[in-house]
Amino acid sequence: MIYLDNAATTPVPRAVADAMYQVLTEQFGNPSSQYPMGVEMKAAVERWRAVIAGALGCKAESLYFTSCGTESDNWAIQAALWQNRHKGKHIITTAVEHSAVLEPCKWLAQQGYEITCLKPGRDGNITVEQVAAALREDTALVSMMLVNNETGCVFPVRETAALLREKNSPALLHCDAVQGFMKVDCDPEGWGVDMMSLSAHKLGGPKGIGALYIGGRMRNPRPLLPGGGQERGLRSGTEATAQIAGFAKAVELRQEHYEEKLAHMAALKEYCRAKLLDMGGVVPVGSGTAPHILAVSLVGYPSANIVTELGAQGICISAGSACHQGKASHVVSALGLDKKTAAGVIRISFSPDNTNEDVDALCVALKAHRDSRFPML
Repeated sequence: MIYLDNAATTPVPRAVADAMYQVLTEQFGNPSSQYPMGVEMKAAVERWRAVIAGALGCKAESLYFTSCGTESDNWAIQAALWQNRHKGKHIITTAVEHSAVLEPCKWLAQQGYEITCLKPGRDGNITVEQVAAALREDTALVSMMLVNNETGCVFPVRETAALLREKNSPALLHCDAVQGFMKVDCDPEGWGVDMMSLSAHKLGGPKGIGALYIGGRMRNPRPLLPGGGQERGLRSGTEATAQIAGFAKAVELRQEHYEEKLAHMAALKEYCRAKLLDMGGVVPVGSGTAPHILAVSLVGYPSANIVTELGAQGICISAGSACHQGKASHVVSALGLDKKTAAGVIRISFSPDNTNEDVDALCVALKAHRDSRFPML
């Protein structure tokens, strides 16, 4: 199998699985228990928290474990709006956020909130000037992803944080960094981001574990899950110790030769882009600079068919259009592409383990697909 869909999820290295297995079978104590095994696991959870916080550049006590990025996004939005409930009911986000942000915003619109969705240019980018133009006195929250999961565009989170400080705005800033953590610069504490969402399975960790950074401007954040008092009373529930161990181990592995891994993925991306564009009939989609995501369109060839046929050959990519009943994804729709280009969008995403040979095989398969068919649109 040739796996080139690492923006969807990533394989778990053996060292990560081994770390989890040890916790499941030998270190299975409940961190809330008072006997030695429980006390040891409580200390282990805090060590693992410190590993992840260290990679994020924040204090360990600012990081809270959740079940996934979606939970982190929802908690951040709820907490921000609760804190600013007397400031206003205006939210700024982008039209190309993950559904974990856009769907809560749709629900909030039904509750009387006003949502401003910033639309990207044809290059897929959002500018801080757009945020400035949308900012109002009653803006309670700005929620902006760090890296778009379909185009790889890096959004101006750092600049937006600076803008809010410059304007002395009470609006809180949330960043969905699920696609950005350990792939691009990511410094919530240094930038002044109030909350940042993470997920383990995008970087070689297990599914079912995420985290939320909560910064100093969040005064007495509203608990997501009241209960037994875990996660300093803000997210109760017995800690998922094996998943947390796997998250920390995955971070440790990614940190080894970190710059080399980023350079390797960036070089693979450029190699793939050049080979695909040389085929003819392939156009780039967006100007994403994240090292691991490449979006292109095989113009006129429905992406769902491409993904299905390549999958049957053991080559895994995704339809950037995320076709649903023939409709393009909200991200592709927001770019304003013509119908044939939008229909053919595919996303190729890399890990440090991918090779030039993987790209070569992909290009051969795509060329064969194109040459054996007339455009269907």
